[in-house]
Amino acid sequence: MSLTVKHLNGDTTFLLTFSPNEFAPPSPPELQYRQYQQPPGTFSILIDPWISGPSTMWHPKFLLSKHTSPSCIQNLSHIPEPNVVLVSQDKPDHCHEATLRQLDPTSPITTILAEPAAARKIRNFKFFDPAMVHSLRVYSDKKPDSIIRFYIPPMVPGGTSGEATISFIPAKMDVAGVHNAIGITYRPPQSSYIPPNPFGPQSASSQSRFHQLPKEPPAPQNLPLTPPESPEPPIRQTSAMSHSSHSLSHGSGPPSSTFSKHGRSISSSSSVTSTTRLHSEKTLSVIYSPHGVDYSLIRPYASSHLVASAALPLTLLLHSFSRVQNPWWMGGNIATGVPGGVEIAQNLMAKCWISAHDEEKDSSGLSVMSVKTRKYNTEEAREMLRQQKGNNVDVVSLGVGAEMVLKA
Repeated sequence: MSLTVKHLNGDTTFLLTFSPNEFAPPSPPELQYRQYQQPPGTFSILIDPWISGPSTMWHPKFLLSKHTSPSCIQNLSHIPEPNVVLVSQDKPDHCHEATLRQLDPTSPITTILAEPAAARKIRNFKFFDPAMVHSLRVYSDKKPDSIIRFYIPPMVPGGTSGEATISFIPAKMDVAGVHNAIGITYRPPQSSYIPPNPFGPQSASSQSRFHQLPKEPPAPQNLPLTPPESPEPPIRQTSAMSHSSHSLSHGSGPPSSTFSKHGRSISSSSSVTSTTRLHSEKTLSVIYSPHGVDYSLIRPYASSHLVASAALPLTLLLHSFSRVQNPWWMGGNIATGVPGGVEIAQNLMAKCWISAHDEEKDSSGLSVMSVKTRKYNTEEAREMLRQQKGNNVDVVSLGVGAEMVLKA
């Protein structure tokens, strides 16, 4: 399987496309329209879309920002409809109204997942179908339903389903309101046949939902349960790790809340098992943290969800290189830059780190008069990683329109 990362602007708008390794059969004729341009089993996430036009906070005299390099697309209609649009904060360079209005407001394919304040802001646009916009839940290793799960249908009848998950990890007491991390995992569906478990969550409805194309989300009790793990050897008990401060667990029970988008159901699981499973295929994993967050907040997520999902080492870190500082009365630190990214990359053994939110924007207004920025380049980031024994991290700065393929 692979992850294709495309940088759509010079700042922090990325298109992530997760794809299975196996050959994906063509869609049935009745499903061959625009939103199915991507092969079955593929899952795409559009991050913080800001394509063109200015970004204004409160008033242009306070902050007015413009791109200094044109984006590689003129409109979001120039890319296939993403499965998820992820909005990490309510600031206008992340939650850009004019760009978001380029999305189909009644799309049966796209779900908008946004930081709670950003979700309220987007709902206030009065533009999108209310069923499209959902708030990210604050992650807790003690609350399995804090992980949002996307069911990915099997690619062929009798195959096994896949799953994508999204978790939100905000900083505490964040005056600026910009520091958070969003964790993403992807486990692909497989075409190999696995005999159904009569006591497991897989059901006839979950196998056929891809072809039913429900117009409205059915009642929660009729939705497929959280999909089973990938084909795997027998469960291995984790008693040897029972003294860890963070349990290695993942949701396995029925969802406490679920909604559906044309063949992909989205749920939060409501129970925890104290066992970890040995996956036959690795799970891809991403941490998106454009402004940075202290690694101590990510640690519970890594030691529970990422470990239980066989998602380490981390596939990709999207994090700023530049360190940005405001006076304390203007929020203090705005971006932790390379020093903060090194800590995350080293602890999660990241395979690749791509620069995010480092565009030299044309910014004016009162809010930028006291900003101090320390810029780092890729070689400085590599050197700091080498000093911390993080030599295996591939450090990259993608140009506008450039893309990179990461393979498991």
